[in-house]
Amino acid sequence: MMKKIALFLLYSLFLFNAPIGKAQTVKGDETTRILFIFDASKSMWGRWQSDTKIKIAQTILSEMLDSLSAFPEVQLGLRVFGHQYDFPPQICNDTRLEVPLSANSIPKIKHRLKTIFPRGTTPIALSLEACANDFPPCDNCRNVVILITDGIEECGGDPCAVSLALQKKGIILKPFVIGVGLDFKEMFDCVGTYFDGSTEKKFRESMAVVISYALNKTTAQVNLLDEHEKPTETNVVYTLQDGLSGVEYYTHVHTMNAKGIPDTLILDPIPVYRAVAYTLPHVISDTVSLTHGKHTIIPANTPQGKLTFVTPDKNTKYRNVPVIIRESGSLNTLNVQYFFTDEIYLTRKFDAEVLCLPRIYLKDIQILQNQITKVEIPEPGMLEMIISEHGSGSLFVVRNNEQKEWIYNIKGQNKSEKILLQPGSYRIVFRSNLTHMTTDTKIKDFSIESNKTLKLNLMQD
Repeated sequence: MMKKIALFLLYSLFLFNAPIGKAQTVKGDETTRILFIFDASKSMWGRWQSDTKIKIAQTILSEMLDSLSAFPEVQLGLRVFGHQYDFPPQICNDTRLEVPLSANSIPKIKHRLKTIFPRGTTPIALSLEACANDFPPCDNCRNVVILITDGIEECGGDPCAVSLALQKKGIILKPFVIGVGLDFKEMFDCVGTYFDGSTEKKFRESMAVVISYALNKTTAQVNLLDEHEKPTETNVVYTLQDGLSGVEYYTHVHTMNAKGIPDTLILDPIPVYRAVAYTLPHVISDTVSLTHGKHTIIPANTPQGKLTFVTPDKNTKYRNVPVIIRESGSLNTLNVQYFFTDEIYLTRKFDAEVLCLPRIYLKDIQILQNQITKVEIPEPGMLEMIISEHGSGSLFVVRNNEQKEWIYNIKGQNKSEKILLQPGSYRIVFRSNLTHMTTDTKIKDFSIESNKTLKLNLMQD
């Protein structure tokens, strides 16, 4: 049986590390650290098929450890609970790291397994919490917990909350839980990925599958879908993050392979991912779970088109004028782009604010898939204000021949001041700082035409 398990693991490693297309990975060679949390509570003395639960669990785990000796890059450790104090009374701090994580720990773990005798209660939450200190700091490690138990929490702790906190902090990946003798799926689904070990055969098979999960990668592809739900969009940066902690595992520019389909990725199957496509706006796909040994499609609805701002004159004076883009109806800035520069957005409506004088506000610009939406803005004219004396004043745009709207405060510090203005009607209100009479305020109405310069002497009547 031990040889069969070893062959299964070796075959799995070969299968899931075989190159498929232009497979991509982000990290280099990682160290996989596997901590077994082993139940040695009093109930493990219970009879189970061919022997006691403790004897069968010890035997199968020892066989699995022998098969893991073929993987020197793997570090193993053993934490045990329920083995230090007799029950009754119920002593809930009964958990201990028996064999620290190391690359040469298999003989120590096997020896310690032989000498463990079930005695006490079941402090699962405390054991999970304590394992946070069992993994020394490491920049390139995958921390995997495999909990083997025949019962549920007996000390009032919350294993689900503890597991979630450890995952959010990035201390461990989502744990594996193997139930011994009974099916505890409902109780442990919130703790980690549960495997049924209700019979000896299922326990052995579950152990082999869990180890294979812990050691091997699986394949996936990210499909960026157009409006027809076809994976035709590409060249978008995306990340695959931990769905709980937000830690980034993989970052890529989406690529089509030589066959014109999204490229294949080789991914760690353990985490629950959140996929973020950095389109404008971003598209987020939550709770992406990979199935071990199965190619997974990760879809994201990202139909896109282009938006550009132009003027009749390509040598426009507006080339460096920014345009603020917002989602339609939103006050939040989504992007800032410039004239004659195409930007790619999702196919929806957007609002734009052109930072010229006066500001131009555009509502509900519709982006269409695979099309360029062009927005043309008139060329500005130039206003040159002649100021022989320092003064104070403001510039107003006149709308509908009567409505006046402030757009600019005159600096009044130099003999002349130039500003670009959109074609239209305007009013200047100005007073020299040398006079102390309000009635010396001067008001001038004027018009601006595209590509023309208007000189205006503010000191003349």
